[in-house]
Amino acid sequence: MPARLSLAPLKALFPRSGSRAGPSGTAEVTDQTTDERSLEGKSKNANLDSDDEASLRNVAEAAEHDPDLNPGGLSFEEDTAGGAGRHLGVFSCTMLIVGRIIGTGIFSTPSSILGSVGSVGASLMLWVTGFILSACGLFIWLEFGTMFPRSGGEKVYLEAVYKRPRFLATYVFAANSILVGLTASGCIVFASNILEAAGHEATRWTTRGIAVGTICFAVLLHGLTPRLGVLVMNGLSVFKVVILLFVVITGWVVLSGRTSIQDPHVNFRNAFAGSSNSSNDYATAMFKVLYSYIGWSNVNYVLNNVKDPVRTLKIAGPLGLCICAALYLLANVAYFAVATKEEIINSGVTVASLFFGKVFGPQAQKALTVFVALSALGNVVTVTFALSRINQELAKEGLPLPFGNKFWASNWPTGKSPFPGLVLHMIPSIIIMIAPPPNVAYPFILNVQGYPIQAINLFVVIGLFWLRYHKPDVPRPFKVWLPVAFFFLASIVFLLVAPFIRPSNGVGDTPPLPYYLYCLVGIGVLLFGALYWFVLRQVPGYLGYTVVQRKEALSDGTFVTVNDYKKLQ
Repeated sequence: MPARLSLAPLKALFPRSGSRAGPSGTAEVTDQTTDERSLEGKSKNANLDSDDEASLRNVAEAAEHDPDLNPGGLSFEEDTAGGAGRHLGVFSCTMLIVGRIIGTGIFSTPSSILGSVGSVGASLMLWVTGFILSACGLFIWLEFGTMFPRSGGEKVYLEAVYKRPRFLATYVFAANSILVGLTASGCIVFASNILEAAGHEATRWTTRGIAVGTICFAVLLHGLTPRLGVLVMNGLSVFKVVILLFVVITGWVVLSGRTSIQDPHVNFRNAFAGSSNSSNDYATAMFKVLYSYIGWSNVNYVLNNVKDPVRTLKIAGPLGLCICAALYLLANVAYFAVATKEEIINSGVTVASLFFGKVFGPQAQKALTVFVALSALGNVVTVTFALSRINQELAKEGLPLPFGNKFWASNWPTGKSPFPGLVLHMIPSIIIMIAPPPNVAYPFILNVQGYPIQAINLFVVIGLFWLRYHKPDVPRPFKVWLPVAFFFLASIVFLLVAPFIRPSNGVGDTPPLPYYLYCLVGIGVLLFGALYWFVLRQVPGYLGYTVVQRKEALSDGTFVTVNDYKKLQ
């Protein structure tokens, strides 16, 4: 072993979480009292029907008899203790999925997807394929979510499978979740559309200022008034469904021939004419389609707050995804009924704006900007709610963060919602809003967000097969059909490889940046997580220290894992 060096700089940046001072008001819990506290945490599992209570009991008993089944260092009862408890029902969970999936993509990305693949038929097939792939992923996540009904989503599933090297999966997932799990694009879209609706020039700094105010509003809403936050989130989700229903019904009227549109069926004759032959074009377009469907796993991130989590997840997941898929496909049909393929590709505006302008006139385009702005706001509010819970779960697991992980894991100041986790989500989003130029940065960021997610999904699906083989007798309230999982695995491999193939136009959709750069950046984010793990978990050993873990309970009942660096004797 090399000569022992001082760990003081490392400990200064990541102080010992064992200090008793701080807003979270902590108290150390010994191993002897942990079971006692866990029993007290069972009150959080109120509002469970008998079947769901039995499922949760089976989960806890399976982990007790086989510790390998317990993700991370906290038991099921410890992980679900503290906070607001179980208050989200089937409706709120369905709206959580709908509000996350339906953002601004359906109002704008159909034009760029059509431009990539070259034909209306291929474009519609991609939207159908995106739904099928999302449904396959949903069924896999349903199996994991009912096996491990706790908040965190992929974090939990990776920790349940990839236990060696210890904590590596957690750190890699954390890098993607914290650094790339952003709401910057939604905030920018809200700001630009609000300015346009108000008749003000959308200058760069005005737009950025409103965007920063938007995410601050979402953080304060969920952090200080959690009940109101859920009501606002549900209301905006219902509003988005109503707007898309209006687009769909208008499209039916246009197709009936009772409007001024001369030939609403022109795009559906020889619909596959002009289709691209480049796999890169289809992969890039599919990333955009799948990004438009992102959110089908949203309930998996907040299961600690869900009533009857097993039952609710099995209902809300398929229901929310099917609502969005039907609206997406029918909205695309409506767009293609109103405008020609060339008009959509060359419009220079969102396809929804073109749609409203041709059907209702220029005044309707102004109203659309308000609709798009509110849809973007709803997406920001929903994403912020879910991702803050992931940040809290990462901190509870002992992820070293500045100022100590206990603060970021706490429900300070209300005791009901993870305000620090909300702030942790807000910081990188604000940096992305302010730092880069938007015209190139935002399309690039959308692609970067999509690529590492697919890499994480790859390891989650492989983990499903590993658990099926090595733990066949684990209670599984829901089991995905294995051919569905194999199909989803094959699609992930394609989406990871195809973007490196040169596109037909030679430059991709984010010039002057190289077409493959977003893939490399996405891989770099995951590698940064691995480097972070190496520095925080392996380097202390070379410096003469060991990392000792213990559990503590915060004043609101939340359990956290605390890391102490102790000198080797």
